[in-house]
Amino acid sequence: MSGHDEFALQLQGYGLSTAEISYFMPDYPSLLQIFVWQFYDEAPHFPELRRFLDAWRRDIEAVLHSVRLVHDRLLGPRVWHPKAGIITIQ
Repeated sequence: MSGHDEFALQLQGYGLSTAEISYFMPDYPSLLQIFVWQFYDEAPHFPELRRFLDAWRRDIEAVLHSVRLVHDRLLGPRVWHPKAGIITIQ
């Protein structure tokens, strides 16, 4: 995906999401493994994540243990908090 496509998604309301998916493989049922995936999605329903997890359950033999999700809308108002002090950049 190019930077232009990512910007267009942000204008449509998508934000950057990072999913940490913990799972067990049938060959190693006592070993918890982690897959990290970063993508653009729409909160609060997260249709891209749901499609991905549905495909995972359907096509991959790994058993899902848990999914942690972080999401941020990159476009929008930001809050700036001034800090007291002097910062020197060299």
